[in-house]
Amino acid sequence: MYKILDRIDSPEDLRKLDPAELKELCAEIRSYMVECCSVNPGHLASSLGAVELIVGLHYIFDTPGDKVVFDVGHQAYAHKILTGRKEAFRQNRTREGISGFPKMDESPYDAFGVGHASTSISAALGYAEAARLTGAGGRAVAFIGDGALTGGLAFEGMNNAGGSGADLLVVLNDNNQSIDSNIGALHEHLLRITTNPFYNRFKGKVWNTMGDRRFRNFIQRWIRSLKSWIVKRTGGDLFEALGFRYFGPIDGNDMDQVLETLRKIRDLKGPRVLHCITTKGKGYAPAEADPIVWHAPGKFDPDTGDLKRSAYKADRYQDVFGQVLVDLAEADSRVVGITPAMATGCGMNLLAVKMPSRFFDVGIEEEHAVTFSAGLAAGGLRPFCNIYSSFAQRAYDQIIHDVALQHLPVTLCFDRAGVVGEDGPTHHGAFDLAAYRSIPDLVIAAPSDEVELKNLMYTALHQDRPMIIRYPRGTGEGAPWRDTGWEILPPGRARRLAGGRRIAVLALGPVAHRAAEAAEDFRKEAGFSPAVYDVRYLKPLDPEMLVEVAEGFDAVVTLEDGAVMGGLFGAVSEYLSGRGCGIPVKCGGIPDRFIAQDTQSAERQECQLDREGILAILRNLVEKD
Repeated sequence: MYKILDRIDSPEDLRKLDPAELKELCAEIRSYMVECCSVNPGHLASSLGAVELIVGLHYIFDTPGDKVVFDVGHQAYAHKILTGRKEAFRQNRTREGISGFPKMDESPYDAFGVGHASTSISAALGYAEAARLTGAGGRAVAFIGDGALTGGLAFEGMNNAGGSGADLLVVLNDNNQSIDSNIGALHEHLLRITTNPFYNRFKGKVWNTMGDRRFRNFIQRWIRSLKSWIVKRTGGDLFEALGFRYFGPIDGNDMDQVLETLRKIRDLKGPRVLHCITTKGKGYAPAEADPIVWHAPGKFDPDTGDLKRSAYKADRYQDVFGQVLVDLAEADSRVVGITPAMATGCGMNLLAVKMPSRFFDVGIEEEHAVTFSAGLAAGGLRPFCNIYSSFAQRAYDQIIHDVALQHLPVTLCFDRAGVVGEDGPTHHGAFDLAAYRSIPDLVIAAPSDEVELKNLMYTALHQDRPMIIRYPRGTGEGAPWRDTGWEILPPGRARRLAGGRRIAVLALGPVAHRAAEAAEDFRKEAGFSPAVYDVRYLKPLDPEMLVEVAEGFDAVVTLEDGAVMGGLFGAVSEYLSGRGCGIPVKCGGIPDRFIAQDTQSAERQECQLDREGILAILRNLVEKD
């Protein structure tokens, strides 16, 4: 079906091709990606734009001996297709298939596992220094997008690399701007100069043998001032200041230019940056027209580009958050919203449209987002900082040091908490409950439905201390949140969903509804019903609920869409143990292992967080009596 791609099973096969065949190969790779992603959704637009760069890297560099470290991995689909996983790509991001991100134990060509942004430069620098110290050889390349470059870790890596003089190439895939036609000739001139073999031989050999230091310093200052002026006009001054030699910008979708440039700079020494301008969604008209939607479009018709959106059974939690934030902001001028580059994903785009002056997208900078929010709170505002749970791990110190320690009223909303589906273990929000429960003065809440989320946000606005609200990816329970009023839910106050005896089920988050359903099923089987509590607050736990459970029940079941080690299970077990109670405590939740990619429903089933799983826990308790 594919004239050239069908012949490629590894980069070795790729390097046997004539350079003239590579353009057609790139077109075939794009067609194959669209074909596969139309029925098995993934991150499409970024990967479409990076095809020529990835083909060029594998063609010019000797992978896997040379290490190419990707950032985030949204751009790496062509890499997966070219490195022995062409057929496996049809099952990309499924339980039986390959990961949607580079993964070290999946292929020797995946030099470093990724999923979170801004890690590539640091990891590739590690490879470069390891090659130097061990004498193993091999080049190191970091492949990073302009979005990931905003992350602080990327600058930390560049600062270290620039100062170390390590042999590291950073390929910057810039898909957010185009080459300015007014200075296109200047770009070409700079590129010709900085990649010219004679220029580099002169600089690398002759320059360092000049004897007169004063004369050399004079020439050096003159060249730097001239080059600095040129580089400033092309965006490279920052990289030069960090100690990198800057090349480009080049057209990263021009196969000939990519090959020529990579071939010229491959064997140069020291830290260097190749700035490439690409088009996100390249080669597929719908994705080029709307790269935001086509970043992860879901299923679609590959011929027409029509998206096959499923009808939601209820509002998504992100949509509830977005609208409630707008409502709160309209009623209280102190309310502001902060997101680290996730405005659409978390629903804060609604605030961005209605009140742009009170909306802050800080880029992929979770640490900064939290400390910035702390500063806003110290200045008298009421910030709602929304971060995906998995990414909030990067701001752990800021949450402790800058928010909790100073008792600042920052509301941290952790979207995508718990298992998230096909993105897998790099994106599961598994660790927030256990991670943050030990922090003093921090309220931690998990709504069981849309109305609870609305009221917890309202409650947070009326607290004078920091608060975390965590909720899952996807749709809610269909609770009529638009038709209800506002209610403050006092921290440390649970609610009992169903009365019962012998067994108390303590559920945190939407799993409380599955617990109530399972309890009813169990009643029909066992002749009695366990009590079910919607815990609401992991911290502080409801003291009245704990006393009631300790004194009135024979067994306890805890349920949480988070790591059971240190979460609700840990908190309840600690309390009962401290009271000297011999009550058995069983749990449903994320066990002490990384949960593989799958659908959310399958992942919850694995963690015994679905109706049948909870029912099995209850049955097991009775059978052991």
